[in-house]
Amino acid sequence: MLSYSLSENQLTAAPNDFKAVPVNVRSFNMSEIVQRIMARNPGLSPAQINSSIDEFFKEISIIVGDGGAINTPLFNTQPSIAGVFHGAADTFDARRHRVKTNITSGTMMHRATDEIRTQKVQIAEPLPFILEVHDVVSETVNEEITPGGVLQIRGGRLRLITENPANGIFLIGDDGQDVKLPTVIENKPSRLIAMIPADLPTGDYSLEVRTTFSTANRETRTIKTGRFNRELTAVCDETTESL
Repeated sequence: MLSYSLSENQLTAAPNDFKAVPVNVRSFNMSEIVQRIMARNPGLSPAQINSSIDEFFKEISIIVGDGGAINTPLFNTQPSIAGVFHGAADTFDARRHRVKTNITSGTMMHRATDEIRTQKVQIAEPLPFILEVHDVVSETVNEEITPGGVLQIRGGRLRLITENPANGIFLIGDDGQDVKLPTVIENKPSRLIAMIPADLPTGDYSLEVRTTFSTANRETRTIKTGRFNRELTAVCDETTESL
């Protein structure tokens, strides 16, 4: 059974296009494959199986290394040469040309692929997360924020696409109104530093980081929100207030 989840398709312009991404795909090494063969063929020893497989691999490598093509029920190979030749008299130059081996599925692989059953699963989308909020003026952590001061946020997946107005650091008051921190001084995946508006009213606030930045170094179509799990209290500082 092949499990898959759906993810935004960044290669198309349509806003509602998604692509399937296989998840939890188990891989098998040679030792595990040998054990599975033995389970079906108890009369064979690991040494016999490994010897036959090794000889098969060696012969394939010799044929490919000699420029030959392979045609088996499992896979097919065909050599090719990449690079541009300048004129009919030009010859192979390792600095400009490269020999490649093209591999395609054989009939047995095609049949096995056709038999794969699929199931859709829901995968939790990776979201920004906030571990610590440091108010530079009051020198408090996870407690106060100072209007007109500087806020340092540590966590993960925090980087903002600053050109997108939907991205940003937001304070949400008890009345549900959003206050966006207008100036971001440092913008990194693990740390944000921003200025707190000087006219921020005193009171309790929730802190959110909203970003469309993805871990694949590109912008997604959907906003990902990370909310700090503690309330922060805005307290006017006499120094910043006098300024």
